[in-house]
Amino acid sequence: MPDFTRMIPDLQASFACEDIRVEASGAHTIVGIVNFIGAPTLPIQIIKLCVWTRWCSGVGQFEQVTRLVAPDEQTILATATAQFRLENEESHTTNVNIFGGLQFREAGAHHVEILLDGELKLHFPIRVILIQPGVPPQG
Repeated sequence: MPDFTRMIPDLQASFACEDIRVEASGAHTIVGIVNFIGAPTLPIQIIKLCVWTRWCSGVGQFEQVTRLVAPDEQTILATATAQFRLENEESHTTNVNIFGGLQFREAGAHHVEILLDGELKLHFPIRVILIQPGVPPQG
C-alpha cells in the first residue's frame, strides 16, 4: 500500500495579473492577466502585481516561494513565501502573492519563478517594454 503521508503536489496553474478579488463564495475574480508591462520611460514603478498559483493532488506540508527576477537572471526584485498544507489527494490550495510598489529599471524579459520546498517548478517571463506614444505595443 502506498505511503500517503507526503506526496508532492502538482502545480495546476500560475499567472501574473493586476488584481485578485475573493468573492463571498470563496471564488476568485481575476483582473487583468499581465502579458507585458509597457512604459513610456524607465524606470517605472507599478502599484500592484499579483501572482496566482494553484496546487493540487498532493499530501503534506509545503512551502511555496514566489520570486520576481530581473533580466540578468540573478537579481531578485521581490520574493514572497507561503506555507500550505494539503490533507489528501483530492485537496487543492490557491496561493495569492501581492507585490506592491515594484520598480522595473530596465526593459527585457523579467521572470516569475515558483519554487516548492526550494525546487524550481515554474519559470515564466513578464516582458517590460518601452512604448512609444501612438505606436501599439508588439507582442
